[in-house]
Amino acid sequence: MSQSMTTTPTNDAPYRLIRDVSFGEGVIVFPFTNLYECRIGDDTQIGPFVEVQRGAVIGARCKIQSHAFICDGVQIGDEVFIGHGVMFVNDKSPRATNNRGELAGRGDWTLLPVQVEEGASIGSGSIVLGGVTIGAGALVGAGAVVTRDVPRGETVMGVPARAARVSAVRGSDAGQS
Repeated sequence: MSQSMTTTPTNDAPYRLIRDVSFGEGVIVFPFTNLYECRIGDDTQIGPFVEVQRGAVIGARCKIQSHAFICDGVQIGDEVFIGHGVMFVNDKSPRATNNRGELAGRGDWTLLPVQVEEGASIGSGSIVLGGVTIGAGALVGAGAVVTRDVPRGETVMGVPARAARVSAVRGSDAGQS
């Protein structure tokens, strides 16, 4: 991530809530976004209807598509693609109230961080649960639910996400019996 950070994105757009955000150079933020107390690296694009919460870090040259939700504890490396409607979760036991019957607060749950390493891609509609790492160059298929680590370069899909079984047809073997 760039050492040169600013407090505003490169472009102007209406209907954005931007509070205490560190932007790298050349960041573009589309309308209808909520960004607060997070860091966004150089040349990243944040699509419309995206929320990036306190403590999240997004690397350089990323594309975050519309309707994505990136919560506290999510660290996204450089050159990562986040598809439309991707949801990150940072708590495996969410509750509205604590043991005393009061609305739960920051001290009533355990933050489970998520790491998305450089060059990974997460397909539209995917859900990434807390406490996992998606390895460098990994591909998460659309609609997958990621419940455990995805190794570097792996392609996963399904609910829960599992390694894709890809059958390749070799040119010299194709059509021969």
